[in-house]
Amino acid sequence: MKAEWSTTARSFTLVLVIAFLVFVGYQLRGLLRPLIFAGVVAYLFYPLVAFAQNRFKLSRRTASRIVFFLSLAIIIILLVVLVPILVRQTADITEDLQQTIAHVQQFLSTPINIGGFPIDLGGVIGQYKGSISTSITTMQQNPVSVIRNASRNFLWTLIIFGAIYLFMTEWETIRENLIRVAPEADRPDLTRLYSQIRQVWLAYLRGQLTLMGIVAVTFAVVWTLIGLPGSLYLGLLAGLLSIVPDIGAFAVTVLAFTIALLRGSSWLPVSHLVFGLIVIGLYALLINIQTIWLRPYIFGRSVHINEAVVFVAIIAAVIFTGILGAFIVVPVLASIAVIWNYLHARMLGSPPFQDEVPAAPVPDVVQGGKPASDSEPVHPGG
Repeated sequence: MKAEWSTTARSFTLVLVIAFLVFVGYQLRGLLRPLIFAGVVAYLFYPLVAFAQNRFKLSRRTASRIVFFLSLAIIIILLVVLVPILVRQTADITEDLQQTIAHVQQFLSTPINIGGFPIDLGGVIGQYKGSISTSITTMQQNPVSVIRNASRNFLWTLIIFGAIYLFMTEWETIRENLIRVAPEADRPDLTRLYSQIRQVWLAYLRGQLTLMGIVAVTFAVVWTLIGLPGSLYLGLLAGLLSIVPDIGAFAVTVLAFTIALLRGSSWLPVSHLVFGLIVIGLYALLINIQTIWLRPYIFGRSVHINEAVVFVAIIAAVIFTGILGAFIVVPVLASIAVIWNYLHARMLGSPPFQDEVPAAPVPDVVQGGKPASDSEPVHPGG
């Protein structure tokens, strides 16, 4: 039987493994964001998987496969139906934009006199029109670049969908294998720690669903009150897309503004342009209430973090990491807090879990190997 490795050999091996993982992680750093995105999508699918698992008495893996392939089929059908429409509408919008710029350029061809100083805005509009035309011409004359970018995006899409499928169907196995890396004595603690972190993410998901519902109802009611056509569907879409911080509601508002310009209000006696400005103004009011107060309040209560910390964290994540970081920053902070509480309790010798019995204190040992409590009393002068 071979002798066990010495402490030096174990430490050296651990350093080599860490160095190798750091090297591989650095080389594959481009995969980090797609993998995080795939993990977030798999996490968002969890309620559907749990529903299918409980409703039809399926295994976790079978329920995950059904949800994944059903969602993939829906996405493919939507793409087949919507892509031709989007292509036609994009061409129409481009043509309308060029015509609008031409009309504006003609209107501003005469310089405007302000305080005796002539201001010619026609040249600026002409330059803007030229840049748009150049961009469109470049795209039309450079099909190789378009094909290359499309191929690259297609490959990234395959990687993301493959990672989503892996996380949905094999996460339990991945989790158990990761826990088995730790020494056997520490595995129960890691299992309970994972359970606490999982509860944090589930609470955040419930908060996210609550926010989506409030946003959907609020936007639908407000837009109905001002007579915006299709207000119910636009409100539901705003609630659904609010999962993307601010960008989702803004995209729906752009659509609502377009409808307002084309159709106007069903009862307000104002022009289409004024009605569109009313839609934009209400969006600015509601989105500020959501960003400054509602979202931090709901997420803070969900994961037990101060609302001010949630607000600052989301804004900082938008600035430094983008939309994906803003979406996961709150549960990540809450998970870090859970891990820190565990480490802090272990460092102080306290029980890290509420139902854990404190460990018995280790008695001090004096000369002769006897505990201090059992040793003979020492008399002064003796």
